[in-house]
Amino acid sequence: MRRSPLRPRIVAAWPPTALPHAATLAEMGTELLLCELHAHTTWSDGVLSIAELVDLYGTTGFDVLCVTDHTARLDDPLRRSVDSWAWPGYLRELKLEAARALAEYGLLVLPGLELTDNRDVPDDSAHALALGLDQFVSVERGIVSAIFEARTHGAAIVAAHPYTSGDWTLRRPTSRLWRERDRFQNIIDRWEIANGRELFAWIADARLPIVATGDFHEPRDLASWKTFVPCRKSERALVAHLRSRAPVYVMPFAPDLAAPARRAA
Repeated sequence: MRRSPLRPRIVAAWPPTALPHAATLAEMGTELLLCELHAHTTWSDGVLSIAELVDLYGTTGFDVLCVTDHTARLDDPLRRSVDSWAWPGYLRELKLEAARALAEYGLLVLPGLELTDNRDVPDDSAHALALGLDQFVSVERGIVSAIFEARTHGAAIVAAHPYTSGDWTLRRPTSRLWRERDRFQNIIDRWEIANGRELFAWIADARLPIVATGDFHEPRDLASWKTFVPCRKSERALVAHLRSRAPVYVMPFAPDLAAPARRAA
């Protein structure tokens, strides 16, 4: 099994407590897992196949990879997304690659979807990640219904790039989660305090439970904010941790992409 010793150069804890000592984690029967919780492939708007994504994160030393391709309403202008017809093939490929990832890299791969509810008005648009999802969930009835359904299937729900009405972008005009935060905080488990290289200060001010993700679409997105999760390396343990209020640790991550090639030489 090939593994990379790479780890982030800077680590910040959230909530603001010290990182647990390795011995303490061992006593608890847990690990400190370096996680990518938001990543796209050619099944939606990413440039890498699932296999290529697994190889990239596996050789870069990650412990967990959540694949979260978009699913959207049938009238959404997204060029490509996972619908109910594509879902069986998507899940089958994910499971095959997950088995290979664990055998070759010790990389835990979780299936998921980005529940994508795009509207004409940014204040009405919202995206949420469903992590550890093994059944298809439709967004035809809106984001709230989709979140509730994903939760019944045991998924952990993460608010994706939660812009405010004053800072949304044309690329991702999503600010409904901020506008209706009092409502959504009761059905969303975690909020992206960092998405790629963007930070959402209002999440910290509101003291919401957080994660940091790369929102991976292409290789340059690998260098971004990431999350350390202190738990056992299993899908059940990870999803349970994310659905709880237990602490996670976020940090900017800048991998040395040349290192795996040097070791193979």
